[in-house]
Amino acid sequence: GYDNESVAVTAMTLTFWLWMRSLRNKDNYSHFFGILAGVAYFNMVAAWGGYIFVLNLIGAHAAFLVLLGRFSDKVYMAYTLFYVVGTALAIQVPVVGWSPLKSMEQLPACAVFLGYQLLQYCEIQRKKNKLSRKDAFKLRIQVAVSALAAVTLIVVAVTPNGYFGPISSRVRGLFVPHTKTGNPLVDSVAEHQAASSQAYWQYLHILCILAPAGFVIVLFRFGDASCFLFVYAVTAYFFSHKMVRLILLTAPIASSLGGIAVGRVVAWSVSVLIGEGEEEEKGTKKSGSKSDGKKEGKKRKDKKSTSNSHGLSGVTAIRDGFVEASNSTEGKIVKAIAAIVLLGSLYMQASTFKDYSWKISAGLSNPSIILKGQTREGNIIKVDDYREAYWWLRDNTPEDARIMAWWDYGYQITGIANRTTIADGNTWNHEHIALLGKALTGSVEEGYAIARHLADYVLIWGGGGGDDLAKSPHLARIANSVYRDHCPGDVTCRAFGFVDRKGTPSPMMEKSFLYNLHSHRLVPGVTADPEKFEPVYRSKYGKVRIYKILGVSRKSKKWVEENRQCDAGGWFCPGQYPPGLKEILDQKKDFAQLEDFNRGDSDAEYQKEYFENLNNPELARKRGEIKRKEEEVDELEKKKDQIPTKVKTLSDEEKVEIYSTWEDTEDTTLMWKIVNGNVVDDLERWLKADPGAAWLRSADGRGPMWWAFESKNQDIVTILMKMGVPHSDMDKNGLTPVDLLKD
Repeated sequence: GYDNESVAVTAMTLTFWLWMRSLRNKDNYSHFFGILAGVAYFNMVAAWGGYIFVLNLIGAHAAFLVLLGRFSDKVYMAYTLFYVVGTALAIQVPVVGWSPLKSMEQLPACAVFLGYQLLQYCEIQRKKNKLSRKDAFKLRIQVAVSALAAVTLIVVAVTPNGYFGPISSRVRGLFVPHTKTGNPLVDSVAEHQAASSQAYWQYLHILCILAPAGFVIVLFRFGDASCFLFVYAVTAYFFSHKMVRLILLTAPIASSLGGIAVGRVVAWSVSVLIGEGEEEEKGTKKSGSKSDGKKEGKKRKDKKSTSNSHGLSGVTAIRDGFVEASNSTEGKIVKAIAAIVLLGSLYMQASTFKDYSWKISAGLSNPSIILKGQTREGNIIKVDDYREAYWWLRDNTPEDARIMAWWDYGYQITGIANRTTIADGNTWNHEHIALLGKALTGSVEEGYAIARHLADYVLIWGGGGGDDLAKSPHLARIANSVYRDHCPGDVTCRAFGFVDRKGTPSPMMEKSFLYNLHSHRLVPGVTADPEKFEPVYRSKYGKVRIYKILGVSRKSKKWVEENRQCDAGGWFCPGQYPPGLKEILDQKKDFAQLEDFNRGDSDAEYQKEYFENLNNPELARKRGEIKRKEEEVDELEKKKDQIPTKVKTLSDEEKVEIYSTWEDTEDTTLMWKIVNGNVVDDLERWLKADPGAAWLRSADGRGPMWWAFESKNQDIVTILMKMGVPHSDMDKNGLTPVDLLKD
């Protein structure tokens, strides 16, 4: 399909080809192709956010050429023209603006550009003053130090004002050793996970074998343009290995390197079959003989090099023997057979690759919203629920209708239904996505209070599989990254989700806006509030449900329309929230990425607990269970006037039963981790929800009291003693908790 990525890959490959063309040798005007490369780069910028990869890859290649000692007037002109033209055009795109000169992700290319200007200045001075190599090197050092000092002063001056933008979580995730970035929005996207070998084979097929062969060939033909393939290959593999979505970037370079390998094999095979190259081999042999003669003469003159000459003579002898054998009648037959086998193998592989390419292109190009399904009777059916739902919106809602749905479907709603959506795949505002997640995963009342100020309709994906309810735990985590009261004390929102494999919702999920609309009249006792929502559409197979929001705030809708702030062209209009949402927005805490050094405050505690929960799912699960139990207790507290309740206590018999059971369980393992890690808050919440946890004992007879003494944790010892846990009992080895303290 011709989506953003398809258009962008075409622009990307065109940019790379023009860049390589600008470096062609024996062409005095080839550097002017750098201008065309800048124009093609502008096309890439307008099409896809991956333009940053293109900019930095060309910048990295330009820097690599300097390291190889291949800096020249041609290289200087080519890169300068590319960067000036490309950047001047890129900043005309409203969503990009001045980010090429401010974003930490794009400044490396700018640094290379500035470095090129300094190098060219030094070259001009060297030629003008006829400096020696030593003096030229000193000049470069002086210029570099002066430039570095000036840049340092500028950076120190502008950084406090927030001039530089932070590195995004998507980019940061490419350089961390784990697959999580610390940003729940980025971590929720499956395409951002690490690539596997199966994924490479699925998308590249036989190129997984041919491309490495082409890569080796390129290493033996290193030029200004050809070494770009080396830089591209290494970079593309590194990034695609980190993020499966970026295998897309490896396709052009894999095709190029694979083509080089196939071309070399075909060229050799054809030359063998038609008899070409024999004269060259004879010439090589003669030149080799002359070279050997020279070496022998040198050996007689210089006795110190005798051993080296013997070694070279041995290699030469082996080479000459191989050439002679290959030129013999038997050798020619063997080469001809090898050539035929290679050509035949390539033909069969090419046929297989062609069929595979057409097959996978059909799978990738066909509309993903029209699916093929099978009924219980085995009949094959076409599931067209999504397209029909979007057409219903197009035909049955006002043109100014606003549709609330998760961002995954934003492009489809805009493109097919031609209606305004609250968010889509190009929504870069983390806080806005979090507000949408808060509305969907918050309570019905809370979600409605947000929705009535932002939307006219709510669209829900249902029907099981990867529907909205299945992905809703991610929505809750994203919401909690900005609205910390959404899942208090639980950064990964384990309290929101399913409690078993049967799909039983947790209390928090059961009360949510999304669950009530998703399960309306599908689950016994679940009905959307008729005073807030009107069901207006349900697709044939139940994949999509649409509700009309009742009591929409006309005042907020009018305010948004009258307070648009558009650019000069009128096609880019950043939205503003109506005053009716001020109370809710005041509760948010803007998400701070780990690398956001422009912010005065940090979010170290949030990030620490976030990664702890991801790395220790048992602890996160227990925190979620504790949170759910606390919610149940709170509910009982609210109803205590109507229903007499008592705080849960353990009888002596229950304590003895738990205390006398020695076994290793998930709870004892988790208790050991909490006590040993001195996580007092989690322990207190656990004991409040389940006092029996204080009396747990593992298979060796030890429990939290032993572990508290062993880790010399006085706070936890005090908590356990207040609950009556003894400290003089013995484990199976006859040791008391106090004995562990003495050790």
